[in-house]
Parts: sequence; structure tokens; C-alpha cells
Amino acid sequence: LQGEHGFYENISANMGLAAPSALPGMAPVAAGGATQPAPGSAAGAAPSLHHVAAAMALTRALRTHGHLAAHLDPLGTPPVGDPALEPASLGLSPEVMATIPADVLRIAVPGATLADAYPHLVETYCGTIAYEVEHIASHEKRVWLRQQIEGGTHRIPLGSDDRRALLTRLTQTEGMEQFLHKAYLGAKRFSIEGLDMMIPMLDLTLELAAEAGVRDVVLGMAHRGRLNALAHTVGRPYEAIFAEFEGGKHLEGGMTPDGGTGDVKYHHGAEGATVSKSGKTINVSLQSNPSHLEFIGAVVDGQARARQTSRKGASAHVDHSLALPVIIHGDSAFPGQGVVAETLNLGALRGYATGGTLHLIANNQVGFTTNPGDARSTRYASDLAKGFDIPIIHVNADDPEACLAAVRLAMAYRTKWQEDAVIDLVGYRRHGHNEGDEPSYTQPRMYALIKEHAPVRQRYGEFLINAGVMTTVDVEQLRQSTYQHFVDIQTAFKAGIGKQPSVAAEQAEAVPVDRDVETAVAVETLTALNEQLITWPQGFSPHPKLVKQLE
Repeated sequence: LQGEHGFYENISANMGLAAPSALPGMAPVAAGGATQPAPGSAAGAAPSLHHVAAAMALTRALRTHGHLAAHLDPLGTPPVGDPALEPASLGLSPEVMATIPADVLRIAVPGATLADAYPHLVETYCGTIAYEVEHIASHEKRVWLRQQIEGGTHRIPLGSDDRRALLTRLTQTEGMEQFLHKAYLGAKRFSIEGLDMMIPMLDLTLELAAEAGVRDVVLGMAHRGRLNALAHTVGRPYEAIFAEFEGGKHLEGGMTPDGGTGDVKYHHGAEGATVSKSGKTINVSLQSNPSHLEFIGAVVDGQARARQTSRKGASAHVDHSLALPVIIHGDSAFPGQGVVAETLNLGALRGYATGGTLHLIANNQVGFTTNPGDARSTRYASDLAKGFDIPIIHVNADDPEACLAAVRLAMAYRTKWQEDAVIDLVGYRRHGHNEGDEPSYTQPRMYALIKEHAPVRQRYGEFLINAGVMTTVDVEQLRQSTYQHFVDIQTAFKAGIGKQPSVAAEQAEAVPVDRDVETAVAVETLTALNEQLITWPQGFSPHPKLVKQLE
């Protein structure tokens, strides 16, 4: 390391850099191998190696701490930043950056030199989507994630048709909430507004799951946005949801499938099916969750594991590709409830693994009336996941295409590594904790911003207009026709209130209150299971003290 035998000259030659005159802080090696201090601390430094080291530090900082400079808050809170992300703080001028080949940095963004690549690195790590993956212990997984992130594999530009479809979905999502707000003023529904992109993200999750061979998607979530997910993700009819706002009245063609529980509308579960673009059918079930927030996560993982397990043979066989668990968390509840950590721990164990759960944190930056700084001790709601080596993707809920990119990467990771992934969807809450609350009492400054903040549907519509994909008339007609669709459904539905329900699919799915469930197991099955317990595989040697008992 003292520079004998042309050590640094060889390194520089291999890197294609200018040969250094000496080791930083040392004079050239004299005859006989003796070295002498260089005159001046900086004057004798080897600039090329020093700058390459600085470039490597800059790259590492962007990968590790780029999220600190990312624009994740739709309400415009400026990122905290980090001096390590600035080239000047490392002594890197544009002229010096132009002399450093990008390939020596092992980065996958475009650019022949660091000067060319740096803007792409900033765009990748400090935009409206950010990543925390460097805490993962596996080198192989870290390298794979870097290549995916920097190569932009998941950031696929949408075509015009897909962009129009995305705006249509956002319009349906917003339209349902706005209709319910006007038609049933003051009724609790725990609106999704501010996190509207959750629905298109779930749409893409189902699509990618179907293409990966998944047959069942098991969903769990609390109350926020649940009615929208029931309608648009699971496929529960709008009429059934309207009926519950009307007090659960019977309507012609069906009744509310609450199983006689008497629970509120935003706790019910449902089952449905969807067909992917390639024609593959996938079953979707949203689990009932009666005000227990994160407790549903353990239920979802357990049910997914059960659907992955075949018991037809002599022993159970688990195929993780058959079912995908998806859990939507609250930003306060994810770090706040111990059951989350317990479930994450179980999911990492062989006996309970699900082949990867997709976690989506519905982060509206407030828990009931509690600000994040008073609700958790860490910067992000997702920080708990770091302890389980789970990759974390933060994304601004007002950037629809970045939100879809986050889903693609998370699902690719799950498919590749059969492990969990977390998406921290950073948005806001348009109304109070429920629609009967006045949020400006407790968060006056936040809600002053929200009051002036255009919804994501409007913002994305303006983006498509500016991109020439749609016209202003197209966007407005879509909004009006979608809203009118809800009006027409309610009008027809109300006309049927009080009529004798006919036999329909939804009525058939309703669970009678007094239904007896057969729980007995055939004696032959119990006998066979008992025989398996006392039979050991050929070649296995049991403990001598147990042999007589087993025989």
C-alpha cells in the first residue's frame, strides 16, 4: 500500500485513468524503497484516484441515502437532503466528473462518464420514487435490486391507451367517493381520497400475479379506502354498497352479504374473480376486519399459506406460487402495533412462509389526529421492515406512473426471491379520520394545504392533456359520465327498495345466520393421520428410548 512495485500505476492503467505521481500524502518512492512526506497535504495527492474514490462515495450515498432528497410528499414538504449527495461536498467539479468513466462505478444508468450519469442517478434515486435496499444482508439481492432500479426495468413508459385507462380508473375511484359524499352526506365511509392510486396499484398487482401463475390473491386492510377496494378490486356491486348506506334495506336482485353479523359496511369482506389481459382468471378475496386494524395481517398470511398447501398426498405439499397475500397497512399502525412485527417474523420462517407478502402502507401522514413525529420514533412508517431484510419502495401518491413502477418492482422481487416487499405510498387524507370529523381543528396547516390541493385525477388529466393524449373536453366528459353512472345506479337501486329480493348471485352468497357448519372429520382420516405420526421414514433412526413407545 506504500506504492512499491508500481502498485497504483497498475491500478490506474487497469481503470484507464491517468497514472498517479504518488500515494496521497506521500512523495514518490526513492531508491532503496524509502518514502518521504510529500510537501503540502493536498499538493502531493493523486487527483485521479482521489476523485474516483469520491465518485464511488457519491454513488454509494445516492443508493443508500438518495431517499432523503426524494420528493415524496404530494403536499410539497421539501426533502431534508444530505450533503453526501452533492458532488461539490466531495470535491467533484463538473470538469473532474467528466474525466471519470462510468463503468468503473458499476452503475446501470445511461452515461459514459460520471458527469453524464449523475443526472440519471439523481432522477433514479431522488425523484418521486425512492428506495431503501442497501440494508439487505444478501449481496446477490442487493446487486439484483440495483440493476433493476438503475436499469429502469420497472419504469415502463405507458402507452396512450394505458394512460387513458389509468385516468379512467382514477376517475371511477374518485367519482365513487364524491358521489357517496353527496348522496349520503356525513355518513362514515373512510374515503380513499388522497391515496386514490391504491386502486390502480391493486389492479396491476392482480394482473402481474395472474401472469406469474397465482390463482388466489388474499387481501387484508383496515377501513381506509375499503369500500372502494370492495367495489373496484373485488367486484362487489355498487348496489350492495348503496344498500348499506340505506340501512341494509332489501332491494330487488339481492341483499347485503354480511352473513348476519350486523357489522358496519367498511368492515365486511367479499370474494370475487378477475380476468387478466391474457385471459387468466384469478380469485380475489378481501378478508373481513372488524376494527382490529393490523390483526388481519396474520389472518391473510395464514389463509394464503393454506391456499398454497395441498393435502391430497401422504404429506402436505406447499407451492408458494399458487396464492399471493397482500396487506394494506396504516402508516401509524404499521410501526405501532406489535402484531405487525410478529407476523413479519413468522413469515420469514420456513414453517409459516408464504413465498412473499406484498405490503402496501397507505400513508396519509396522520394517524387519527396524531402527527407522525408523535406516533413513531423513526423517519419512515416503513422502517420496521428493515429489521427483516425487506426492500422498501417509497412513492409519491400524486405520481400515478411512478406508483405503478413501484408495484412492478415489488412484484418482480417477490416472484424472483419469494420474499416480502414493502411499498410506502405517501399521500394524504382529503377529509378527517371519518367524514364526520373536522380535521382543521387538529391539523390546521396540513388541511389548509389539502384544501387547495388538486386531486390526483385532475392532475393526471392535465398531464395527459399537455401530452396530447386527451383533450380537455375528453377529460371532462369522462368525469361527468362516470359520476352520472353512479347516479343512474342509485336511481335504479332505490326503485327496487322494498321489493321482494329475487334469487341472484349475491343473495346466494349471503350466509344465513343460523347455518350449521359441519366440522366432523371422518374416522378413516383421523386414523391415517395418527399412523403418520408414529411412522418414521426408511433409514431414519429414532431415539432408542422412543422406539418402544412408538411401536
